Amino acid sequence: MSMTPEQATWFADVAGRIVTNVEQVLLGKTFVIRLAVTAMLSEGHLLLEDVPGTGKTSLARAMAQSVQGSTNRIQFTPDLLPGDITGISVYDQKTQEFDFHRGPIFSNIVLADEINRASPKTQSALLEAMEESAVTVDGVNHRLAAPFMVIATQNPVEQAGTYRLPEAQLDRFLMKASIGYPDHAATVKILETSSAPSSSVPLASVVPAATITEMATLARSVHVDPVIADYVARLVDATRSASEVRLGVSVRGAMGLMRASRVFAALAGRHYVTPDDVKALAVPILAHRLVLDAEAEFDGVSATSVIAQLLVETPPPADRAGS
Repeated sequence: MSMTPEQATWFADVAGRIVTNVEQVLLGKTFVIRLAVTAMLSEGHLLLEDVPGTGKTSLARAMAQSVQGSTNRIQFTPDLLPGDITGISVYDQKTQEFDFHRGPIFSNIVLADEINRASPKTQSALLEAMEESAVTVDGVNHRLAAPFMVIATQNPVEQAGTYRLPEAQLDRFLMKASIGYPDHAATVKILETSSAPSSSVPLASVVPAATITEMATLARSVHVDPVIADYVARLVDATRSASEVRLGVSVRGAMGLMRASRVFAALAGRHYVTPDDVKALAVPILAHRLVLDAEAEFDGVSATSVIAQLLVETPPPADRAGS
């Protein structure tokens, strides 16, 4: 059964309250916040990459505070071990058995701060959790909380002390976004209220975690016309044949774009997806999955510019895909 217009209106209202709540902390960045909410309601994970001091951690913290569920923050450092994330089994001499001590990954929203400052071995501890919402320790599978979302922040890889995330882990992030500096008006407002650090700004939770799960399930019923699916498939195919690209978008990426487009449409109060929904999400969902040819990188080509060019070259459906 497809989502009804009434359900779409309710969806947009609840999601709008989350966006408004987070905007109290991150001024003038409505689109980035909408992307973060879209990722959460798509049951995906979000990677925030930007230079220090642009509000990456503040956004992640505000998202966690807006949902009435469990949250944990992991500060990634070079000496962090995989067991510090997933948990470890400790031998109890009294019972003569191993007891599993859960790590911070067992939470509804996990803030992985400066994820690329930890070693690749430690970063890989998140792979199973992000893909299957479970972790395996000493051969025992442990299910994670529902909903479960990783919001990771990272500094650009050119900065000292950072490790590049492997392609397999990048592919598990539904979106990669950058916050950027605020505009002049937002900067003035931030300075006027800068007597207290942003971390001390109290945010009330807007929705319980159960509502997030309900909304994610409801979003799957947003109508997608076959011409929209064809449009997404053509975009993905174009990334695999582009001359500047060595490795194109995976099937996981194509499915993520479809899933997020449904949520993005519902955020706008619509019960159907349009080509504009796909276009708005193409760069944040597809660009970080591309592996560019070495010569193209040397020439200054970026994954973002490749996706932008493919959006121009790939014609969208001529008719509106409503229902």
